[in-house]
Amino acid sequence: MEIKENGFIFSDDSNLVYITAVHHYLSTQSYWAKSIPLELVKKSIANSLCFGVYKDGKQAGFARWVTDRATFAYLCDVYIEEQFRGLGLSKKLMSLMMFHPDLQGLRTYTLGTLDAHGLYEQYGFKALASPERRMEIVVKDIYQAKS
Repeated sequence: MEIKENGFIFSDDSNLVYITAVHHYLSTQSYWAKSIPLELVKKSIANSLCFGVYKDGKQAGFARWVTDRATFAYLCDVYIEEQFRGLGLSKKLMSLMMFHPDLQGLRTYTLGTLDAHGLYEQYGFKALASPERRMEIVVKDIYQAKS
């Protein structure tokens, strides 16, 4: 699936992903994956349904779904490079992803965000209806060097 609009390319082809650019963003600019090793980014991309935004041969944005493509999908690692923000790219990316054939008819779509609730609410995401049913294990600062 590929869409070209205003000089940007939106694609679900994982072969187009500039892994080093995604790694650079995640490891240096994201709050959720600071210092993540390159090998883990490669593995995560290989095992996910990935979407990229490209401009002039450069990675302008990225997102990936961890999914079985049957019942469940977890959206993660969503970003738009700073120089491309404010152009509606995150909304276009979300629209492309939410209508992707591999993500139709699932029972659960989930994500975690610190500051983009307004964006995701536009696509039907809400606070957990039954948080008492959800559990998690969180290993804080897993990628940070141990002193």
